[in-house]
Amino acid sequence: MQTAIPCLFMRGGTSRGPFFREDDLPVDIATRDRVLLAVMGSPDKRQIDGLGGAHPLTSKVGIVRRSKSPGVDLDFLFAQLQPDKDTVDTTPNCGNMLAAVVPFALETGLVAPQGDTTTLRVLTLNTDMQCDITVLTPMTPAGRRVSYAGDARIDGVPGVSAPITINFLDTAGSVCSGLLPTGRVRDTVEVEGLGSIEVTCIDNGMPMVLFRAAGLGRTGYESVAELNADTELKARIEDLRLKAGHLMGLGDVSKKTYPKMCLVAPPRAGGSVATRCFIPHVCHDAIGVLAAVTVGTACVLDGSVTEGMAALPEGLVKTVSVEHPSGEFSVELALDPANPQSVTRAALLRTARLIMRGEVMIPASVWEGKHE
Repeated sequence: MQTAIPCLFMRGGTSRGPFFREDDLPVDIATRDRVLLAVMGSPDKRQIDGLGGAHPLTSKVGIVRRSKSPGVDLDFLFAQLQPDKDTVDTTPNCGNMLAAVVPFALETGLVAPQGDTTTLRVLTLNTDMQCDITVLTPMTPAGRRVSYAGDARIDGVPGVSAPITINFLDTAGSVCSGLLPTGRVRDTVEVEGLGSIEVTCIDNGMPMVLFRAAGLGRTGYESVAELNADTELKARIEDLRLKAGHLMGLGDVSKKTYPKMCLVAPPRAGGSVATRCFIPHVCHDAIGVLAAVTVGTACVLDGSVTEGMAALPEGLVKTVSVEHPSGEFSVELALDPANPQSVTRAALLRTARLIMRGEVMIPASVWEGKHE
C-alpha cells in the first residue's frame, strides 16, 4: 500500500526538488517531516528510494500556500534535507528554490496571471522575509501561462530560460539578531592548529562566516573536488564554524545547516570577489542566492575581511559580481545615501523550470493520506 501526494518537481535557480501545496501535506509537523524524508529517500547517501539527488543542492523541498498576511500573496516554507541524515531543517532560507514559488503557484492555480508579467509578494516563513518576484506570463492559445523560454542565463544551469526577478525587501538578520550579529564587522577566532583567524560574521538573508582563504593556507581557487577531499581543511572550517556559531548568538550549531562558511580571495575572472562556500560541510558547486547577497553585502562594508581584495564600482547602487566554482553571480545592492554602510535593497536574476508534474508515492506506513 502506498500514498499518492500531488507535487510538481521543479528547478529553482541552481537547486531542484518537489514542491507541494501545504494542504496536500500532513498538518502535524512530525508526520510532515517523516513524509518529506520518505519523498526524498533520506537517510541514504544515494537517496535511491526517493526523489533526492544525493547532494544537499538536490535535497530540497518547497511548500506553498495562499497567504493570509496583509499585502502578501503567497507563503513559502523551505525545507532542507540531507542525503544521509534524517533531518528536515526549516530554519534557513533558500533563494534558489524561492525562484520557483510563483511559477508553482501559477501552475497549480493558487494564483492567477496578472498580464504579460506577474509580480507577487512572497513571504518566506522560515525567516519572515518578504520579496517581490516577477515572472513572464504571456498570452498563449490556451490563455496566459508561465513562460520558461527566454534568453536569461545563470551560471550553474545549462542553457537559457525566461528571467525571474527577485527583489528582496528586508533580509538583514534573517536568522541572527541583525546584519552583524556580533556587533562588529570583523572578529578574531582561535582555530586549532592555525591560531587566530579573522572573520566577518554576517546575515543579510543567510547566516555566514567569511574568512580569507590565505588565512587557512589555501588560494581560494581550488576546485570543488579538491576542497571536498581536503579533510584537514574541512576539520578546521568546522572548528571555526562551531565557535562562530556561539559568537553569532546561534548556540550549538553542530546539528544545524548554518552558518554557511565561505572562503574569499581576490577576483581572478573579472568579478568582484572569488568565493568557495561550504553548505556547511560540502563545498558548493556554485553559490546560493542569499549567500551571494550576504557576500556582496560584506564586500560593501568597510572593515570586513573582503576589504582590500574586493573590486567594486563607484556609486550608491553597486553590482557585485561574486565569482564561484562554476561561474559568477551578480547581485545589485542599493546603499542608503545617509549611511553607505546600510544596504536598503538587494535584487537579482534567477530562472526556474517545471520538470515534472504528478504524484509522488510514499509507503502508507509513513502516512495514509488525508481522508475526507
